Amino acid sequence: MAGTAPVTRPARLTDGSALPFFEAYFSNFIEGTEFAVDEAADIVFNGHIPAARPADAHDVLGTWKIVSDQREMSRCPKSSQELMVLLKSRHAQIMEGRPDKGPGKCKTDPNRAGGTLFVGPELVEGTLMKGFEIYRGLTSPLHRAIFMMFLIAEVHPFADGNGRVARIMMNAELVAASESRIIMPTVFRSNYLMALKAISQNRIIGAIIRILDFAQRYTAAVDFSDLNRARLILDRTNAFMDPNEADAAGTRLLLPTPDMFV
Repeated sequence: MAGTAPVTRPARLTDGSALPFFEAYFSNFIEGTEFAVDEAADIVFNGHIPAARPADAHDVLGTWKIVSDQREMSRCPKSSQELMVLLKSRHAQIMEGRPDKGPGKCKTDPNRAGGTLFVGPELVEGTLMKGFEIYRGLTSPLHRAIFMMFLIAEVHPFADGNGRVARIMMNAELVAASESRIIMPTVFRSNYLMALKAISQNRIIGAIIRILDFAQRYTAAVDFSDLNRARLILDRTNAFMDPNEADAAGTRLLLPTPDMFV
């Protein structure tokens, strides 16, 4: 990141509740908590918890409660101790509906994803403390956001919910600086996860910077002032497509342009 020029993309002052809604929606979808948009909206805005999937619904609702709280999303850690407090409190709210996953408590057993073995339980706090030292040396909000997301994703401090917490910590850096958040549309899931894997297993760093830079550019271009309008834009730019189907069809996430809505 030291060799990457910082980019500033101010937050849209007209963005409304649609932005945190889709942030929570996509962040859960990417982890396999899949709802139709209307179902998720019913959970978030009407408090309807489907009897068949209460834990999944609470995942979406808990994530939304955090990302829709401007004050909470403006909090960034000033010390490694505060980093731990923020991580645990946000994790506790996301995973409130899953007491078996230890909401707000660091993992006690090793965890892995495919061939990636994450930091051992006994090394979690020490690794986060060292990572915080690097984080403090970054000045660009986007660079701090990218590094914070990677730090939490790579350490994987909890038994579950690590990806959602990592993306919340990422966007908090941007909200605090009045810059555009980053949403991770479903169609972009494979790109995002493969970029993380490239760092973890092969120390290839450039991909995740390019992916998140484009995702922020995309987010900044979407009009989130109205839920239905935002949904239309997301649909027409392929945001909801299954990544495997999109890859097979050669379909990519498109930046919104005015002619799409004429």
